[in-house]
Amino acid sequence: MAVSISENDGDDDFEESHEINVTPFIDVMLVLLIIFMVAAPLSTVDLPIDLPTSSATPQKKPDKPTYVSIKPDLTLAIGENAVKRADLVNSLDAVPDMSRDKYVFLRADRMVPYGELMGVMELLRSGGYTHVKLVALEGVPGASAPAQAEPAKP
Repeated sequence: MAVSISENDGDDDFEESHEINVTPFIDVMLVLLIIFMVAAPLSTVDLPIDLPTSSATPQKKPDKPTYVSIKPDLTLAIGENAVKRADLVNSLDAVPDMSRDKYVFLRADRMVPYGELMGVMELLRSGGYTHVKLVALEGVPGASAPAQAEPAKP
C-alpha cells in the first residue's frame, strides 16, 4: 500500500494512494527477458552445415520444427541425432509430435551434390512425408549470384 504526504494537511493521518507499484512488474519482466535471451540460442540445431544463401522472403517457422540435415560427408541427421539413410523414415516416425502432414525442414550443406539432395527428398516422399521445406540462409538479393565472366575483347 502506498502513502502520499502532502504539506497542506494539518492532520497526522496519511492519505492512501491507489496507484499500482510497477517496480515488481519491471523486475519480473527483466527476469523473463534474461531467460528468453539465454533460451533462444539453445533452440536452434547445432550441426555445422554451410547453408547456401537465398534472397527469398523468410517464412514463419513452427514452434518445434523437425530438421533433417545432410552433412558434407553425406550422412543424415534428424535434429542433432545421426541416422542411417535406410532408417530415416522410421526415425522420423519415432519423433514425438511428428506426423506426415507436418513440414519437414531439409537442410543440406552447399557442397552436397544435387542428386544426393533429391535422393533424400525421394526417401521422404516414399515414406509419406510430402511436406518438405528447404532451409537456406537469408541473403541480400543479387549478392549470392556468381560473378559473370566478361567476354574477351578483341
